[in-house]
Amino acid sequence: MTAAPNPAPAGRADALRNREIVLRTATRVLAEEGLGVSLGRIAQRAGVGAGTVYRHFPSKDVLVEAVLARHVEGLVTAADRWAARAAPGEALSGFLLEVIEKSAGRRHFCDVLTADRSWPRAVLATAAQRFGKALERLLRDAKQAGAVRADVRADDLSALILGGAALRSAHRDPARGTRLVRLMLDGLRPAAVTKGDNFRDSATPPGHETTGPRYCAECGTQLHVRATGRPARYCGPTCRQRAHRRRLVH
Repeated sequence: MTAAPNPAPAGRADALRNREIVLRTATRVLAEEGLGVSLGRIAQRAGVGAGTVYRHFPSKDVLVEAVLARHVEGLVTAADRWAARAAPGEALSGFLLEVIEKSAGRRHFCDVLTADRSWPRAVLATAAQRFGKALERLLRDAKQAGAVRADVRADDLSALILGGAALRSAHRDPARGTRLVRLMLDGLRPAAVTKGDNFRDSATPPGHETTGPRYCAECGTQLHVRATGRPARYCGPTCRQRAHRRRLVH
């Protein structure tokens, strides 16, 4: 009989598990407390000894690089997911919105990527190159579909992501912040595009609808198109009441 393959040694499995715990905890703590947090603080939050952290990440720079690389690789995975499940224009807009939403909650990551000239290092550089290629591929497909202006470049989208994340974070109402980001993304569309494979249209008053998708006038959520009856302006009672209260105030 052929012997079954030996499982990974317990010590190795424990080491991999501890590394994952440290990495997940560092991602959360760096996002919450900033890049000034110490490795000792991360070890405390992870529930492991400082020696465990140093064993896997000899310095904070190494740990920060690993955290950033994982964040960027997650965005690459998101790009592949959008490309596989949506038409080119929607894939690009959906991906940009997802990146902006995730970046808005991790402002410290954006700060280190844009301000520190010593970045990226080898691991992060590889992830950044993969992200750049994924972004260029989505942009190229959207241009070929006629969903994006021909003069838009990949570095324009990178700048838009940073600006969109700042805009999203600055608004005290997350839903309204997201709607403003959607409006900003609308500027990427060719002026003549009104239907078909394009970016999300902003909500319009009844009687002035385009043939493209409709979105809640309050929060920007895409609305379900009804075959009959008056087109809806809001996604539900909460947004309808919120808009009504604001009209009363103003």
